[in-house]
Amino acid sequence: MIKHSSFFAAMGLFISLIACDSGSSCHAATVPEHEFVGVSKCSLCHKKPEKGEQYLIWQESKHSKAFEVLGTPEAKEIAAQRGVDDPQTSGKCLKCHSTAYWFSENKVTENIPVEEGISCETCHGPGKDYMKKSVMEDKDAAIAAGLVIADEKVCLQCHNEDSPNYKPFDFKIMWDKIKHPILK
Repeated sequence: MIKHSSFFAAMGLFISLIACDSGSSCHAATVPEHEFVGVSKCSLCHKKPEKGEQYLIWQESKHSKAFEVLGTPEAKEIAAQRGVDDPQTSGKCLKCHSTAYWFSENKVTENIPVEEGISCETCHGPGKDYMKKSVMEDKDAAIAAGLVIADEKVCLQCHNEDSPNYKPFDFKIMWDKIKHPILK
């Protein structure tokens, strides 16, 4: 007899494999392996000038306002054309406009409000297991604990032709707009 936890783990893996094809990044499994903590936890260390002000760079980016965009008349019009009543409550829209949905049409965490938009953990993975300073100081340990090193594949999970208002995506140009190196 299969134990319930083993069964659900196997089903989660199966669903993840089905959801990911060879051309996409698969860190966005239906059921995340690690827990989300939210941007407020990330900001504790990543807002200092001597570290690179990553939090400020995020705050000034379009990613931080991704949820707000869904409340605009333009977004509501696009949503209506696709049969969506309210883009701020639809998983079809929130999968790319809120970390809480993490590339899924279903909310995957209650630890992050949808209003947070696209925050750190969308691109870098749920952070509870890698957020400790001792882990973050060891890149291999951080990756083993769930840190995702964001690359073009991560971006293309949302910036692709499935987006209703897709514009050609040039990773190098866009990366320059949001890059946020960690200074030593």
